[in-house]
Amino acid sequence: MTDTRTTPKATTVADGTTPAAPNIPVEVRNPASGELAGTVVFASREEVVADVAALRAAQPEWEAIGPAGRKEWLLKLQDWVVDNAEELADTIQAESGKTRIDARVEVAFTVDQLGYWARNAVKFLADQHPAPHTPLMRVKRLTTVYKPYAVVGIITPWNFPLGMGIADVVPALAAGAAVLHKPSEVTPLTPLVLARGWAEIGAPPVLTVVSGAGETGAAVIENVDYVQFTGSVPTGRKIGIKCAEQMTPYSLELGGKDPAIVLSDADLDRAAYGIAYGALVNTGQLCISIERVYVEAPVYDEFLAKLVAHVEELRQGQDDRSNSFDLGPLANQAQLDIVTRHVEEAIAAGAKALTGGKATGPGTFFEPTVLVDVDHSMSCITEETFGPTIPVMKVADEAEAIRLANDSIFGLSASVWTKNRSRGQRVARLINAGAVNINDSVINLFNPSIPHGGWGQSGTGYRWGGANGLRKYCRVQAITAPSMPTQKKEMLWFPYSPSKFGFMESAMRAFSARGRRRLGPNGKH
Repeated sequence: MTDTRTTPKATTVADGTTPAAPNIPVEVRNPASGELAGTVVFASREEVVADVAALRAAQPEWEAIGPAGRKEWLLKLQDWVVDNAEELADTIQAESGKTRIDARVEVAFTVDQLGYWARNAVKFLADQHPAPHTPLMRVKRLTTVYKPYAVVGIITPWNFPLGMGIADVVPALAAGAAVLHKPSEVTPLTPLVLARGWAEIGAPPVLTVVSGAGETGAAVIENVDYVQFTGSVPTGRKIGIKCAEQMTPYSLELGGKDPAIVLSDADLDRAAYGIAYGALVNTGQLCISIERVYVEAPVYDEFLAKLVAHVEELRQGQDDRSNSFDLGPLANQAQLDIVTRHVEEAIAAGAKALTGGKATGPGTFFEPTVLVDVDHSMSCITEETFGPTIPVMKVADEAEAIRLANDSIFGLSASVWTKNRSRGQRVARLINAGAVNINDSVINLFNPSIPHGGWGQSGTGYRWGGANGLRKYCRVQAITAPSMPTQKKEMLWFPYSPSKFGFMESAMRAFSARGRRRLGPNGKH
């Protein structure tokens, strides 16, 4: 269940690169301090193949107990998570450096997700009996059945070591699939703790966590029956191509460059607080973090003053269990380099940092930064930053704000800030994004009953969304059966009879065509 392969000497993986030799323990270090958090061993291709075979053997029994049986195991895991919340939060902090509350959010999210999917799976996976589309078909009983894929492969990024996996692992298990989870090599420890919990409650062996980088991930993709990937656009594109070649179904949640629009009738205090949170939560390392802000000219100066004042209140540092800080470090040096480049390129091109603007150490910290005088030629506006920056632009009016918000290759999420409900709804519908929050930020991520997925370069398919969040992990089977006693043969069966077919043809036309054409061509029999 957990990764226990060890050998004497450990290798440090810098910036997510694969160690040179196989079966060498890889050190995982806290980015806030450089302290050793633990070690893992990367799974080889052969080990992944063996893991998939074991999962495939265990899955039929897991499917057979049905969603009600699976519910009990998921709720037992929920109990375990509640009872071991402190250890999970400790491990999240140790390998990611994030603040205590950000770590606790992941644990709370896990409890919530386990409850939602466990309690709704029976309803979501129940056979569907759609009504026949025409009276001619009322002699048939139509059934849609949801049969889980045997083994689902889930590959997740480093920004939420527990939450990212939970968002996909739990619905896949609830659907009846066995799951092979490969978390990021940057934060591989927390998923192993959860897998240990699955084993400790005595659950069936249908959840395996493997550690590894690119080679391990490739082996997962090559051997599973469905792939759910969350991560970068370049990697997602490669996975999509590979899955298409194999005819393996998949879903991708990729990058984002989420806009916020502050309209002149907005509650500016709420907008400043909400946008700062949406941009800086988890140090800006969130798929739906706000990375562009467009403010109507009449309220630009007032909003900006409130935003800067609030950002300057925030506390940044290495946290412990005391909940003393609001922002932690970036996940690794590679991410720090991206954030630094975006800010430095913007300033070199004429932008100003009203607060923050530089890296601060030790550790991979970057100050929360508000940038102004930015435009769409700058990398801080066009590329995903995934860090604690808030670029703010003044716009003339609502139309310009919408146009600029839609001027992006990404389309994951967005927010609109206005006191006018109808205006908020109207503007939301004009934004090219998979989700829009009105007078709030990132809250859509905590609502699994609505779809979560991106448009454009932000991905394909949806991670969840009510019943479809479970059904995506299933093959859909259509069953057609007689609903009344049958005859020796059907009207259309061989040998063909012009008169019988003519009767059936006339009946189909009468029920489906419109106007006088129900009677025949040109309204004639």
